[in-house]
Amino acid sequence: MVDKDGFFTTPDMMWPTLVAMQQLGGSGRNDEINEAVAKGMRISEEQMMYKRDDSHHLTLMEYRMAWARSRLKEMRALENSASGVWAITEIGRQLTEESLRARGRARITGTGAESEVENESERFSAQSAATSDGLERESDWKVLLMNRLLEMTPAAFERLAQRLLREAGFRNVEVVGRAGDGGIDGVGVYQLSLVSFPIYFQCKRYKGSVSSGAVRDFRGAMAGRGEKGLLITTGTFTRDARDESSRDGAPPVELISGDDLCSLLKQYSLGVKTEQKMVETVTVAPEYFDEV
Repeated sequence: MVDKDGFFTTPDMMWPTLVAMQQLGGSGRNDEINEAVAKGMRISEEQMMYKRDDSHHLTLMEYRMAWARSRLKEMRALENSASGVWAITEIGRQLTEESLRARGRARITGTGAESEVENESERFSAQSAATSDGLERESDWKVLLMNRLLEMTPAAFERLAQRLLREAGFRNVEVVGRAGDGGIDGVGVYQLSLVSFPIYFQCKRYKGSVSSGAVRDFRGAMAGRGEKGLLITTGTFTRDARDESSRDGAPPVELISGDDLCSLLKQYSLGVKTEQKMVETVTVAPEYFDEV
């Protein structure tokens, strides 16, 4: 099923999400799952990049895929960790496409609190527009953070990347971006056990998508300097860019999208504060009063 503009709706992405999770070995990160779902559903690159609202850091399809994962989590078919990794549960493994749709219909057509709207697609569209759900609350802080990052000067954004890499364990991180550097903004040394190697990085404050051409240009700038690169953006990467980053026979380029960047800044508490709230649970023991 597609909406009036020809885009797949959230309910129709739920089963492909479970299939993608199985293909990924039972677990995966947001970008890995999104890519697998898009491939399985044959969603075009143009559709994956489409945004109805430029103020949101996710594209329409990314947003609906996130909602599909959220709904599957409600059904206990998926679970996710604090580090952002999703995993399929035993319930999810046992679900079939028919039983999943039956569960979805039961939530819509049941009585009482679960009887919200009569049409499943309308319900998901209405919920996608709401701001009170947990997914929206998580998205809110990322939108606020992304807007602030886009307001930074290029030099300040490079210094932020420098600080982030230092927090992540890099040594001797320098910002070297200047005329003639071919797009390289900095370099740091990463130690892996007894081996250390330089990693060059480039920062792109984009609202849109980074193309495969940008990945190739960055790799060309690294030629003769190093074999490992890190491309950091506030935007997203096209599917071709992701393919290009890990192309056989070429130096690998690791990609950090805007969503990844927000999560990393939260992880290392760089401009993002996380407050843990305790929830009090009160249970009455009626038998106690029989003994008074």
